[in-house]
Amino acid sequence: MTKRNRIKFLFMIRSLLLCSLSISLLFACNPERVHYTNELKEEMADSKIKRIKDSDLVETIDNLGEKVSATVQKELTTQLQKTTDPAERSKLCQLQNLPRTKAIAERYVLDIRLLGAADIHNKALNPKEREILDAYLYSTKQKQPTISNIQKTSDTSFVYNAAIPADNPICEACFGKQTTPFAVWHLGFKKREVIRRMSASKKK
Repeated sequence: MTKRNRIKFLFMIRSLLLCSLSISLLFACNPERVHYTNELKEEMADSKIKRIKDSDLVETIDNLGEKVSATVQKELTTQLQKTTDPAERSKLCQLQNLPRTKAIAERYVLDIRLLGAADIHNKALNPKEREILDAYLYSTKQKQPTISNIQKTSDTSFVYNAAIPADNPICEACFGKQTTPFAVWHLGFKKREVIRRMSASKKK
């Protein structure tokens, strides 16, 4: 190999090394690339769902809400029966120290709350939900059976409500002695998360 050819060869190797280094630095300077790609995939998956009726959403929320409320209620009831300490019971009623409830809330991206009679006047709640609470309280006073209820509170959210039986210890433990024992579950669903779950179940 002549001296001139050797110089050309070395120059080519140097150029390839610099090119490889530049590509490596490009990826290293963009640590959010993978995260962004995942978000982009989710957006694309959402866009594939052209039309889903509210009736389909409500059916999914009803099935999921029934299972979640039953599971959370069982966990809270069990833990309340294990302690008489007011401070500990207060935490439980705020849905703290309930690992299964926390895991469910995170898995389904749910807003899980325990509501009482005072929340009928809670202006932070959607007016539709406050009307439902009032109707539940009336039915409970009349000793009439209650059924779960689902309200569309905005274009992107739904609320599932279910009254807790008056003889369940949750009513007194969390809201004190009342003329009419009363407590209601609030499960706030995000429309997008429900659609994703519906889409995932169809793929199975």
